[in-house]
Amino acid sequence: MSEAQGLHADQVAYWNGAGGAHWVAQQERTDRVMAEIADLVLAGAAARPGDTVIDVGCGCGATTIGLAAAVGPAGHVMALDVSAPMLARARERLRGAGNVEFVLADAAAHEFAPASADLLFSRFGVMFFGEPSAAFANLRRALKPGARLVFACWRAPDENPWMMVPLNAAYLHVPRLPRLGPEDPGPFSFADPARVQRILTGAGFVEPSLEAVNLTMDLACGEGIDAAVSYVLEIGATSRALDGQPVEHRALAAAAIRQALAPYAENGKVKLAAAIWIVRAIAP
Repeated sequence: MSEAQGLHADQVAYWNGAGGAHWVAQQERTDRVMAEIADLVLAGAAARPGDTVIDVGCGCGATTIGLAAAVGPAGHVMALDVSAPMLARARERLRGAGNVEFVLADAAAHEFAPASADLLFSRFGVMFFGEPSAAFANLRRALKPGARLVFACWRAPDENPWMMVPLNAAYLHVPRLPRLGPEDPGPFSFADPARVQRILTGAGFVEPSLEAVNLTMDLACGEGIDAAVSYVLEIGATSRALDGQPVEHRALAAAAIRQALAPYAENGKVKLAAAIWIVRAIAP
């Protein structure tokens, strides 16, 4: 197993363990925090009635709900994820949706029906492939000629203080997570637009483009700074850094995070900047 494959396997294990459990527990709040992003990428994808769509890394189903509504009863959405607990939550939320199929699988290796889909979609589900060019080549084969690829991914860490401000505060009291290289699987592995274009063209896609979108995310959902602190302790990179740490270290980290977020708190909201790419390409 290569180093990249090992990192990918670690990601799969994480999303079926602590990571998946955290995201399921925080599903409702996460949907609210990331609602604007979901709306933007769904609008950019513009799924049409009757389309067949693959939702890669569907997680707890927030985007699957939007896609299922867009394609209507004549369409079909394959909601695919490596995380059994998150997929179970998505299935629960979409119980009775006759146009949705749930698949527990790794999109990098899953045997899709060839030339069967009109749209390949993902919100933050494609940055964790160990060998992304091979993964996207596998996904491209599932698309009809002329089908569209649309996904959202994070830009650079320093453009995403919503994640880095609490994480750096936590690092004052807990060990840093293993340092990832810029091309290692992880949330920021698609930050470099040249790399994204290289991966997609290498996988056989044409006309790749990246649209930079800047926005803000209210980590408190209007419920005050304590809600924001509670949320970041349970979700994302900060949660991962704190997993398994002694109670006293977690308490010190929580206090440091509260202090770091305080300058962003106003009228019950804790709003920090976020930066994403909306990526588009075509299957020839």
